[in-house]
Amino acid sequence: MLLYYITDRTQFSGDENARQRALLAKITEATRGGVDFIQLREKDLPAGELEALAGAALRIVRDNSSTGTENRERTTRLLINSRSDIAIACGADGVHLPSHDISPADTRRIWAHARYPSRPIVSVSCHAAAEIAGAASEHADFAVFAPVFEKKDVPQATPAGLEGLRIACRHQIPIFALGGITLKNARACRDAGAAGVAAIRLFQENDIAQVVRHLKG
Repeated sequence: MLLYYITDRTQFSGDENARQRALLAKITEATRGGVDFIQLREKDLPAGELEALAGAALRIVRDNSSTGTENRERTTRLLINSRSDIAIACGADGVHLPSHDISPADTRRIWAHARYPSRPIVSVSCHAAAEIAGAASEHADFAVFAPVFEKKDVPQATPAGLEGLRIACRHQIPIFALGGITLKNARACRDAGAAGVAAIRLFQENDIAQVVRHLKG
């Protein structure tokens, strides 16, 4: 099961500096714990502050990724929410596109024009079958499908449930389940066909090493 940590520093206490320190500590924990992807999703930050935070996060990811057991590489990838310019500037592994953002194909053209040395990872938020089909046709690397279960911060959103997730996973693109993901229901998402799960609270409110052992064990 692949694991995708989506950040939200506003869930931490203290002033802005304290929240950013707490977030970077959690990114360190996630990288050392073996989370596969981290999305830096701090959309309210001004561009300069976001670039500085992204640079600090990337240094942590690079410094703390290591080789796993049996000589298999264990590397965490850092994606930046929406901002290809900042992702390119700081040297991130790719970008996550919210729904109704530019297309994955246009995103790749931006990175190619910037002469980025490697192919970017592109993930896309999807809420319906048509959006998933579009992400697949545009050759996104994976889609994040939400909400699968009820989301505390968006109670009005109708959850797709496991059956909706199962239908979403029929498309020719890896799907990450998002929305109300817990240790109790994550394996059911995998059984429904998801390549992995994405979450904020699952990682920020728990010991990440324990979460990874539970879900990857």
